[in-house]
Amino acid sequence: MIAASSSQWFKSSYSGGSGTECVECAISQDRTHVRDSKDAGASAIAVGHSAWAFFLQALKADQLTR
Repeated sequence: MIAASSSQWFKSSYSGGSGTECVECAISQDRTHVRDSKDAGASAIAVGHSAWAFFLQALKADQLTR
């Protein structure tokens, strides 16, 4: 497994330009890592690729409770 710290982090295309709501992701061999870009030294969450794909699909379909 590739550690998230050595992976390439990228910001969400939906992150606002004000710098107040940025999410970064990194893809490793078996996980998708997510962190707050304003605090890159803090912990990140890691989920399996299938769980991340399901989450993104639910977002796009507006199926998440707000």
